[in-house]
Amino acid sequence: MSVNINIRNAVKRYGKNTVIENLTLSIKGGEFFTLLGPSGCGKTTLLRMIAGFNSIEGGDFYFNDTRINDLNPAKRNIGMVFQNYAIFPHMNVRKNVEFGLKNRPFDRKLIHQQADKFLKLMQIDQLADRMPAQLSGGQQQRVALARALCIEPDVLLMDEPLSNLDAKLRVEMRTVIKEIQNSVGITTVYVTHDQEEAMAVSDRIAVMNGGVIQHVGTPKNIYQRPANTFVATFIGRSNMLEGDMAVENGKAVVTLPTGYKAVFDTVAPENLKAQPVTLCARPEELIVETGEGEGLKAVIDSSVFLGLNTHYFVHLTSGEKAEIIQESSIDSIIRPGTQVRLRLNTEKANLFTKDGSRNMLTGVENDLVKEAV
Repeated sequence: MSVNINIRNAVKRYGKNTVIENLTLSIKGGEFFTLLGPSGCGKTTLLRMIAGFNSIEGGDFYFNDTRINDLNPAKRNIGMVFQNYAIFPHMNVRKNVEFGLKNRPFDRKLIHQQADKFLKLMQIDQLADRMPAQLSGGQQQRVALARALCIEPDVLLMDEPLSNLDAKLRVEMRTVIKEIQNSVGITTVYVTHDQEEAMAVSDRIAVMNGGVIQHVGTPKNIYQRPANTFVATFIGRSNMLEGDMAVENGKAVVTLPTGYKAVFDTVAPENLKAQPVTLCARPEELIVETGEGEGLKAVIDSSVFLGLNTHYFVHLTSGEKAEIIQESSIDSIIRPGTQVRLRLNTEKANLFTKDGSRNMLTGVENDLVKEAV
């Protein structure tokens, strides 16, 4: 059974230090939900509060209608996958997977059959008799996942499960984890600091900073319409430029460094007034062009050819630096020192208030706002 997780006004303190204060969050039954943020932002602390491994100094935690604040971790029916796998070195693969069942009121005659089901699901049934020391990192992670799922928990919690794997194996395992989660349909809360990993596996993401959730939404919405400049700069690369917005013929006209004027059609009506702004343009939202025409005037500093794409590093004639990602062409790469102009894709670029606290465009969907109401 997949459960909804509802957290209301959560507080976590270590002595006099408040790590999480007044945090509210709703996680839907069966969804793959990721807590994403830099080290020390509180994401693992929150996960451990859900698991029952950390005390709760304030607020309420619910699995469906059941308040779990004072419920022993063993009674919460959770499966946990740790960063260091935490499989038992003295037990073979099968005994590791069966371990959780032997500590539950489960029919002893069916334990072998239940373990077989999840060994096959994780494609490690041929490794059942091996010891952990004989397994690769990816195989050990599959064992840990099989053990967590074998007890058929209501909630699966995963704390940086791929951080100890090499880059290629991480990509492989995140695909496995997402496919397994889809097939089982279990409510999953996943912690990572890796933005690409979060984008690849999640139904929704909560971006955290300093114990505060900044934005809750789908990977697409968080990337394309981030709630503030922290989210914009944490998810993917961003070029940040200061500008001044004026209103001409009902449209926002933003004057950027070097005097380039960009017209935005998607500024929310309540923000449509003269004011200083911060523009965020991702590297793929700037187009490098040579010759005469409109655009941000810049000079190529260097370039990196990566096959499909070429990365250009430039400085504007007003001094700011920027990165551009462009699909590689059959023509020569633009040489360092070449003067160019950068055209802005205003359909995709974002505008924030001067202090960066709020996105001024339409189309920003932040589920955190809905949850706080």
